[in-house]
Amino acid sequence: MKDKIIKKATDMFLKLGFKSVTMDDIACEMCISKKTIYKYFSNKEMLIEEGTEVVHQKIHALMDEVMAQNHNAIEENFKMREMFKEMFKSFDHSPAYQLKKHYPEIYEKMMANEIEDCSNVFRQNIVKGIAQGLYRPETDIEAAVKFYYTLIFSINENTLLEKDAYEMEFKALEYHTRAIATTQGIAELEKHLNNPLYNNHL
Repeated sequence: MKDKIIKKATDMFLKLGFKSVTMDDIACEMCISKKTIYKYFSNKEMLIEEGTEVVHQKIHALMDEVMAQNHNAIEENFKMREMFKEMFKSFDHSPAYQLKKHYPEIYEKMMANEIEDCSNVFRQNIVKGIAQGLYRPETDIEAAVKFYYTLIFSINENTLLEKDAYEMEFKALEYHTRAIATTQGIAELEKHLNNPLYNNHL
């Protein structure tokens, strides 16, 4: 039952907003008593915190799937972008923006984990790209990782609408790639920028 409550509540939080969804709303949607929810979660904040952890794990499982497909480094980043588009396509408002605004302590805790995990993914991508001749060998890997995650996280936490965040992330990806790409890498980037599958911002 606990897992079912987390799943339903998280779906509602993401679609309708962390602030606006109440424990009563969740109980009504699930046709259970509010007392049943409080049996597992002492308050709404605890439910949000466990829900965001489930989303965090799901995101990184999907990222691992993309990485396992063995695309070249630049295509891998575009595939990641498509994965996020599919996952968040039904949400009007940016989950990160909402969480930071209404539940900053939960947001900060989540971001500490996200930064570490995303940094590892970005770092692996850059190392792969250098080995493939797509990124310049003299690239300062740690600086490039920090610049990129700072850009991506800043966009998500400061952009209200998910579609606007998605469009800005597209520009950030191009900016990041051009900053470290070789001539071969730029050619690969242009190929993906001109591919309708990837350059449809919305």
